[in-house]
Amino acid sequence: MSPSRLNADLHIHTHFSDSSLSPQDVVTQAYQNDIHCLAITDHDTVAGIAPTMELAKEYDIEVIPAIELSSCYHNKDIHILGYGFDYENIDIIEQFNVMQRERVTRMALMIEKLKAVGIDNITLDEVRSLACSDSVGRPHLARILKRKKWVKSLKEAFIRFLDEQGIAYVPKYKLSPKEAIDLIRKANGVAVLAHPMITRVDELIPRFVEDGLDGLEVYYPNISNTIIRHYTKITQKYGMILTGGSDAHGEGKDTTFIGKIKLPYENVVQLKNRISQR
Repeated sequence: MSPSRLNADLHIHTHFSDSSLSPQDVVTQAYQNDIHCLAITDHDTVAGIAPTMELAKEYDIEVIPAIELSSCYHNKDIHILGYGFDYENIDIIEQFNVMQRERVTRMALMIEKLKAVGIDNITLDEVRSLACSDSVGRPHLARILKRKKWVKSLKEAFIRFLDEQGIAYVPKYKLSPKEAIDLIRKANGVAVLAHPMITRVDELIPRFVEDGLDGLEVYYPNISNTIIRHYTKITQKYGMILTGGSDAHGEGKDTTFIGKIKLPYENVVQLKNRISQR
């Protein structure tokens, strides 16, 4: 097939972090929805990359190694996507392991806060069983709360217990944006600001560019063409690449699915060219 007719989805999560999708689910749905290239962007873990790559061979789907790192600037959550890095690099794996250990510690503290208000039938092992790595997060705990009928929906779980104003909230360990960018670039990867239209830190983009940011995630589910044009102009202004993806989480996000964003393959070529310059 001509490259001009190939589609990519460069923002997909698996059950190795906070999605309900297995690697098999990912490649099957990608194939069914006409996606020829995808990126596994699990939160703070690379555990889902190798199994997805192996399964994708059967479907002739290209898989780009990727990750979504949590960072924080002045109490503002900022997610940095990393693409094409050496995901077997010992130093980067150790950093990811540190972040996962912090996630487990945070989860234990949230469970203790729930116990303090009478929700005493949730264990850390139960929550960890929902992830195929130690990259546990609030969505996992929300699912347990719903399963045990403490709440009627995941949304209620967040509003009552897990949002920043919730009674069980515990802040997450986070890098600074510069640390996240440095970590990706030191492993020969490309750093991209995830969903800037949600993060809303446009005034910080010049600073991030100085820190080594390579691109913006311009194409994202359920946004207008006006927003796409806005962020496309910013990438042009600073000589950055643009990416896009569905941010699919399976049952964890009912507003999107694999292939809801179909990024033209020419953008993958631009991403690969930037990676090759590392």
